[in-house]
Amino acid sequence: MSNDLEYLKHLVKGYDRDLVLRDLMNKFGDDVWNFAFFLTHRPDVADDLSQEVFLAAYKGMYAFRGECSVKSWLLTITRNKALHYLQGAFLRKVTLTDRLYSKSVSPAAEQVLFDRIENLNLWGTVMTLPRKYREVLVLDYHYGLKLNEIAKLLGVSVGTVKSRSYRAKKKMNELLAPNQEEE
Repeated sequence: MSNDLEYLKHLVKGYDRDLVLRDLMNKFGDDVWNFAFFLTHRPDVADDLSQEVFLAAYKGMYAFRGECSVKSWLLTITRNKALHYLQGAFLRKVTLTDRLYSKSVSPAAEQVLFDRIENLNLWGTVMTLPRKYREVLVLDYHYGLKLNEIAKLLGVSVGTVKSRSYRAKKKMNELLAPNQEEE
């Protein structure tokens, strides 16, 4: 956790919060924005929520006790703010995102196209799952959170996280099976 801004647990009044905020934004800004976008499907709302998250972190950073990772703490704030937004909004429709990331250094153009198609299909399938299953998959595979961190973030037991993860994977296999038969 030393790589995870360990010093936040030891902040006392008078510490330069502006400097800490810059550290948080530099290290976790993309994660917060991406998670807000994942939950709301709106880049403009993700922008606003990201600002709100870091403002809340700025105001509450002396209260951070280190009971979870800094990333988990910020993603919890993000989730709470996004769900609050969604509860107040009339938007309930799920849309697909076209943000694709390739990990290869310099793939052939054809490979890039195939990877994008595959990513779109996979992401589109994930987006058809109920929110409780989508959240578990994204927090696990994209953000790399541990089961206990996911459970705390979602406010459920570790057993519930395991169950949702199992059901989400099973549903993904069922939804992807017809596509694999066509190949």
